[in-house]
Amino acid sequence: MGRFSEDELQAVVSRYEATRAAALTERDEQLRAFHAAGWRPVDLQRVTGYSRETIRQALRPEVRRATNLSRRRTSPQPPADYRPYGDRKPYVVAATLADLHGPTAGTVTLPRHLDWSGHAEYDLNRPARLASMYKVVLTEASTVEDLNTWLDADLLRQLWPTLWLPPQLRQRWEDAFPELAATRSNAA
Repeated sequence: MGRFSEDELQAVVSRYEATRAAALTERDEQLRAFHAAGWRPVDLQRVTGYSRETIRQALRPEVRRATNLSRRRTSPQPPADYRPYGDRKPYVVAATLADLHGPTAGTVTLPRHLDWSGHAEYDLNRPARLASMYKVVLTEASTVEDLNTWLDADLLRQLWPTLWLPPQLRQRWEDAFPELAATRSNAA
């Protein structure tokens, strides 16, 4: 570890922490003195540039102690049987790519059960909107019929490497259709 020891490093950190704590205490005392002399919290905030919360904690030390205590508590852990949403969502996978005969050009409007965003109209001649529609259909389809109606096999193969999809969905489709995984490898 070179020419410095762990003890020396710990001493540096300890000095810093002690200096920092003393400076904070002095600053808070001075802010309280200004406040006692008639300065309003908003004026202290304006002049010092400190946030409203910093001024509040300086003027009321019990608030800082309570805040620090709550920060030290560990965040709650999920239950032991918790599974992330992506693992629980019932993503639908087509039975076969040959059944996907959706539109390939023009403008389409997805039904509300697939796209409730208010922007459900997609111009398939615009690559970004086409990719966006495929992502929406893949993530929101509730039946294989949704997939067969709105997706096209050739377009899906073409778009697959660049679609931004949840990993669980991508894995399910690539497990069912290894050719899709191959398109990602070939694109890289």
